[in-house]
Amino acid sequence: MRIFKILNNNAVVVIDGPQEKIIMGKGIAYQKGKNDIVPKDRIEKIFTLHEQSSEKFQQLLATLPEKHIELAERIISYAEGYIEAPLNDHIHIALTDHLSFALERLEEGFTIQNKLTNEIKFLYKKEFEVGLWAKEEIKKGMDVDIPMDEVAHIALHVHTAKMDSPSMGESLQTATILRDFIEQVEAFSGEKIEESSINYQRLVTHLRFALNRVEERNKFEPIDEDMLKLIQVKYKKAYECSRSVSEYLDKEYGIRFPSSEVAYIALHIKRLLN
Repeated sequence: MRIFKILNNNAVVVIDGPQEKIIMGKGIAYQKGKNDIVPKDRIEKIFTLHEQSSEKFQQLLATLPEKHIELAERIISYAEGYIEAPLNDHIHIALTDHLSFALERLEEGFTIQNKLTNEIKFLYKKEFEVGLWAKEEIKKGMDVDIPMDEVAHIALHVHTAKMDSPSMGESLQTATILRDFIEQVEAFSGEKIEESSINYQRLVTHLRFALNRVEERNKFEPIDEDMLKLIQVKYKKAYECSRSVSEYLDKEYGIRFPSSEVAYIALHIKRLLN
C-alpha cells in the first residue's frame, strides 16, 4: 500500500483497491511523502470508514494535537481489552473529538459538569472503570487532573461504542430518567439521598432492569395480593412515594409500571429512606 495523503506523523490515508483507508502507527509517516510505501512494521490500526466518517476522522487527525489523538487511542485500546468487546470504529472520531475539546477547556480553566455522573457510574460500571484508568493516564501523560464528571463522559462514549449498545441519546435518556426518579423521591420525602450507599445502588440497578422490561415489553414479576396490601399499609409512605414517582414517569416519559412493580420499588425506597 502506498501513501495517498499524510494526516500527521502517525496517520496516513491510502487507497486500497476501491476503498480509502486510514492507517495509524507510531511514526508511520516519518520522512515519508505521497506515493511512498507504508512501512508494514509500523502499522498498528487500519480503519475503513464510510465516506462522511472518513472525512471527519481525517480532519481530526490533521488538526487536533497529536498528543490528544495518541491519548484517545490508548484509552480506546485499553477499553477494548478491559471490557473484552470490540468497539464501533466511530469511537475513534467521537471520543477523540470529545477528549481534545475537554482537555482544552480544562487547560483554559473551564469546569466540566455532568449531572448524570452517579447514574452513569452505577449503570455502566466497567465503562466507568475505563474512565478512571483514563483519568490516571491523562494525569500521568499530560499533568491534567480530569474531574469525575469527565470520567463519566468517557465512560458513556465507551458504552455507546459497544456493538449492539443503545445510542448515546438512548443511554443519556436512561440516565436522565433515573436522575429524575431520584430527584422526585427526594422531593416527595423531603430527604436527601446518599448516593454512595448500597441501597441507592440497589435501587438504580432495579430501576434499570425495570426500564428495560418496559422498553422490551417483557412481563413484570407478579405479586401476591396479600403482600401488596401489606406493603401498602406497613410501608405507606414509601408506597405513596413509589406510586407518585411512577405516575410522574408515566406523565413525563410514557413509562407505566404495573402495581406489582410499584410495590417492589416501594421496598427499595423504604430501605433507601431508612
